[in-house]
Amino acid sequence: MNARRILVYLTCLYPLTGIAAPAPPPFYSCTDYHCDEGETVSLSAAQWQEIRALFATTSNAQEERQQIRKAIALLETQVGAITGTSRDLAKNVAGAGLPGQLDCISESKNTTTYLRLMDADGLLHWHTVEERRLRHPWILDLHWSAVIRDTDTGQRYAVDSWFLDNGQPPYIQPLEQWLSGRAFDSGQEQLGDQ
Repeated sequence: MNARRILVYLTCLYPLTGIAAPAPPPFYSCTDYHCDEGETVSLSAAQWQEIRALFATTSNAQEERQQIRKAIALLETQVGAITGTSRDLAKNVAGAGLPGQLDCISESKNTTTYLRLMDADGLLHWHTVEERRLRHPWILDLHWSAVIRDTDTGQRYAVDSWFLDNGQPPYIQPLEQWLSGRAFDSGQEQLGDQ
């Protein structure tokens, strides 16, 4: 057996690690309220390269949160074109009952999936992805959000895409403010966090 055949054989037996795939593996995306329905989505290498490019020059945690906002918005646009959730309107009332309308359960699950894809690809250097959180300041006011944690400070942030139409950068707010039900500051829509 020549050296080339041996290399091919060993590569098949022991795949190279540490080399990023051109696109993430297929993933499940919620397509309706409560994530009762969804579909498996595959992104192309070109689509995923757009996400990677957003993180190319990130140099600190605050910048990374801004890039996370942009990446979530872009992923919502990419995935929405595949699943029909591109029609998703902010909150629940405006799009209630319409195809592709998501509630906070589905939004938070999709956002957490996107964050995990970014993390698995090594794009997040200053944050880790945590489990979703539920707030309920009043009995009938339940609300879910994706959560990230700043690895330097330990500060947790809610990454909440439910308040905006599909493809808009989500709000990012310190988790304790989000849990208290504090409204997003007008500057947060532009800055993502304070």
